Amino acid sequence: MVSPPTLCAVRLWRSLVHLHGGTWSLTASGLQASETTFLSNAENLKKFMRLPQNGQLIAEYIWIDSEGGTRSKSRTLPEKEAQYQPDELPIWNFDGSSTGQAPGDNSDVYLKPVAVFPDPFRGAPNILVLSECWNADGTPNKFNHRHEAAKLMEAHADQVPWFGLEQEYTLLDLNDRPYGWPKNGFPAPQGPYYCGVGAGKVVQRDIVEAHYKCCLYAGVKISGTNAEVMPAQWEFQVGPCDGIEMGDHLWLARFLLHRVSEEFGAKVSFDPKPIPGDWNGAGLHTNFSTENMRKEGGMKYIEDAIKKLEARHKEHIAVYGEGNDKRLTGRHETGSIDSFTYGVANRGASIRIPRECGAKGYGYFEDRRPASNADPYQITGIMMETCFGAVSE
Repeated sequence: MVSPPTLCAVRLWRSLVHLHGGTWSLTASGLQASETTFLSNAENLKKFMRLPQNGQLIAEYIWIDSEGGTRSKSRTLPEKEAQYQPDELPIWNFDGSSTGQAPGDNSDVYLKPVAVFPDPFRGAPNILVLSECWNADGTPNKFNHRHEAAKLMEAHADQVPWFGLEQEYTLLDLNDRPYGWPKNGFPAPQGPYYCGVGAGKVVQRDIVEAHYKCCLYAGVKISGTNAEVMPAQWEFQVGPCDGIEMGDHLWLARFLLHRVSEEFGAKVSFDPKPIPGDWNGAGLHTNFSTENMRKEGGMKYIEDAIKKLEARHKEHIAVYGEGNDKRLTGRHETGSIDSFTYGVANRGASIRIPRECGAKGYGYFEDRRPASNADPYQITGIMMETCFGAVSE
């Protein structure tokens, strides 16, 4: 007969859970480790984060890699009274052959700072530095979509474009299963999860709350968040933002989400259809307006823009994210990828005009086609190009 666990074993079990943050089982036959997850030890880290920096700051340079993910690395700079501006920061470099952005025999890719944010993880005076990627010959790296978007924004600045993006995402465990889903089955059908409250309806709200506060601290123009239709799926909104600021703030918000989730032992998926079947996909709905659209009588300008978008439907789909064909099926609040439609308050259309805007006769419209993994620079750039024309070289 096996003896029950001793008090000593119970104490050891508690210590292992505390130290390693993993999943440990205390059974009659002893301690068993399963699906161990090593999380950040926030309590231990605090004493080091409080140490003085002796007149120096840490700058975390952030860039976008070849697969649409974020990468970063740190460097030390002298502290200054006012926050650094992008043109005051040094250009840096990284090994592009390790990120799919350059060949091994010419691997240096340069990081040019374009936006600076306060660092919510290390605190003041430390900073986050969003950077563009440039090749050694002085040309933008082929994965640098910001450069072309910025030229379009500058050329059409008189339109005063405003954007607001709705970023949907799915939280996964370390086995790539949606967080909180049964290991060998599925949760109850969709219905109670959208904007849900309470256990069994939402998971990992702590990640969502931490991300929200980090965005506010960093100065990201986050405007809201909510649980989405599929369990373990959430959304945050960024905007309104003017011009190129939209892409900068959305990318920084994505970086912060990954960084927060890292500390909670969760993965972030921007897959537009993470689970096949009768489950909603994930999008990056794009709200857009110009100064003329926001004025009385602006519906004329909204309808003119929609006609131009219809004429370039295929060109937009081409840059609206990988795997979008699995999401844009005409079901689950989407239009079909093969057709272009629009309507007032219609979430099954390519373009939705909000009911309030339809009633007032001015405002904005929502492009519901972009997938959750699309590049916001490409989305906003092609929107400007289609509505107002390309930029001549």
